Amino acid sequence: MRHYCDNKDKYDLNSYIVLWHPSHLPRVDMTRRLPESSRRNQRGGALGFWQTIEHQHIKPALRRLWPHRQRTLGGVRVHYQKHLDGGGSGFGQEYIPHLTARGMPRQQRVYEWCSGPAFIAFSMLGHGLAETLCLADINPEAVAVCRRTIVDNKLESRVAVYHSDNLAGIPATEQWDLVVSNPPHFADDFIGDLRGHDPDWAIHRGFYANVGKHLKPNGVICLQENNRGSTAETFREMIEANGMKIVFVDKCAPQRTAHDAFYYLGVMRAADTPPDWAR
Repeated sequence: MRHYCDNKDKYDLNSYIVLWHPSHLPRVDMTRRLPESSRRNQRGGALGFWQTIEHQHIKPALRRLWPHRQRTLGGVRVHYQKHLDGGGSGFGQEYIPHLTARGMPRQQRVYEWCSGPAFIAFSMLGHGLAETLCLADINPEAVAVCRRTIVDNKLESRVAVYHSDNLAGIPATEQWDLVVSNPPHFADDFIGDLRGHDPDWAIHRGFYANVGKHLKPNGVICLQENNRGSTAETFREMIEANGMKIVFVDKCAPQRTAHDAFYYLGVMRAADTPPDWAR
């Protein structure tokens, strides 16, 4: 998945290192707690051991020091941290002109799946394409920055956010007119990255297996996928196996591309009638 940054996103980490001392790291028995592969690295040399320390302790600690940022989208001040942005602040903003060009009217309840800081949903709210929002993410840091945005913009009456593994933590009372997302785009790349990797498309499968019960009559799912990682046909079988249908595909090449190219996949329950804007 692509990531967007500019000069204001560049920080010299050396300025943070001086704040840390090895005594600040948790005391753990690395030989006991590390997986066998890491123990082999430890026995084989210092490189594997220190790589494990870096990824499991140092980098997460430094992330907590990085400042919260803000980006204003449609008049909404969206709070975030750089490592939580999976592209929603960049290519995710293509949703606004795309849905506008399709003639989509204002939606009463919009859900952003795998929301991260919810750049897409908050932008839709600010641009008048959504009346109220439901947000959810498996990462508690993402949920926390969404709550910052809600409080800062006094949106408590219009936005709900849930800490949820896929749809498991969302109450049945949540019913949506529209679902949007730029979910993890790759089954075979960005291994281990929550923002980019969906192993064997398990996250997508879980989503399509459960989202139908949250859709209002004639509700629409419009996902932003990446042609470098998939095509519309990648998802057809799992969609149809769960009583749903593809109603539109925009900007999708028939084969995976060698570069990032974002397309839109429109899905509904099989028995529902597409609204005019989704035909």
